[in-house]
Amino acid sequence: QVQLVESGGGLVQAGGSLRLSCAASGLTFSSYAMGWFRQAPGKEREVVAAISRNPLKTYYAAAVKGRFTISRDNARNTVSLQMNSLKAEDTAVYYCAADLNPTIELRTRVPLYDYWGQGTQVTVSS
Repeated sequence: QVQLVESGGGLVQAGGSLRLSCAASGLTFSSYAMGWFRQAPGKEREVVAAISRNPLKTYYAAAVKGRFTISRDNARNTVSLQMNSLKAEDTAVYYCAADLNPTIELRTRVPLYDYWGQGTQVTVSS
């Protein structure tokens, strides 16, 4: 049974930092590209960042580029998202997801990801 469990969310002031982590089990972690997505109230789920199977390639949404950093540890089956200079508009539920992606290109569309965590709330107060 595949499980993705996010942690590290919380309440932070604008300009602050948070580090999200996602622990994966029940899958061959190194075979999956991993992504972080977020969903704000009343909005569609959107990609934040993604990282390839071996961490040679990353993708960032324009809204977070330069502020967020995605990383993974294949030995520990974890993927992390370091979020700096947080803004009120970063407030959302953040999800990690796994994509058994046979291609070298990172994918950003929600339906293409195979497994999802339950999400962790990030609230940024202005």
